[in-house]
Amino acid sequence: RHGWRRGYLGLFTAVAPLRGLHIIGAAGMKRAFLSFLWRMPRAHLTELAHEFAESIVPPLLYPEIVAEVEKHRAAGRTLILSTASPEFYATAIARVLRFDHVFGTRIFFQRDPLPLIPGMEGENNKHAEKLKRMKHLMESELTLPLPGSYAYSDSKADLPMLRYVEHPVVVHPDPVLESIAVQQEWPILRPVRPHKSRGQFFRDCALQAMGCWKPAPAALS
Repeated sequence: RHGWRRGYLGLFTAVAPLRGLHIIGAAGMKRAFLSFLWRMPRAHLTELAHEFAESIVPPLLYPEIVAEVEKHRAAGRTLILSTASPEFYATAIARVLRFDHVFGTRIFFQRDPLPLIPGMEGENNKHAEKLKRMKHLMESELTLPLPGSYAYSDSKADLPMLRYVEHPVVVHPDPVLESIAVQQEWPILRPVRPHKSRGQFFRDCALQAMGCWKPAPAALS
């Protein structure tokens, strides 16, 4: 929608080497990346987040995973979307998918129009932070693993959450997570994905980051 904003990614490119040198962490990189929103009116960002959640996301969902969600909904279970992605658009996605709760990385904007570098409330919603954020939804007295609970993830970063629940499930896991899942005999789901190789996946990720990616026609059918 705003192709000229790719120019703002220069700041992100400049600070990327600092990540490799461990001078800044993933949270700092996330804030630097969001510099592409500089001077955008807050209300317009909300409109774009809703459009993204309503138009772009649904056709790209794995039908097998949607079926899993609906199975749990039919069973009356509480549905929680927990992601390291910024909460300002994760919330829109959770609304479209009819989740009961959503937890993302809490980005806050110090002014309107938006600042060059936004702030962050709390930690990047990753690793054990996901459990901390949803702890208030759990009973005070728990036996672990949490009875009757399920969790789905593709990343080793979510091992704290996967080990917390009674039924961990991995979806297209990274190599480390796949090794653990095999050892623990956790279910592994591999729905058909649009990428034929990891190289193609990373290429598309780069195109998405630059605002140049468009879904293949088959993905929208």
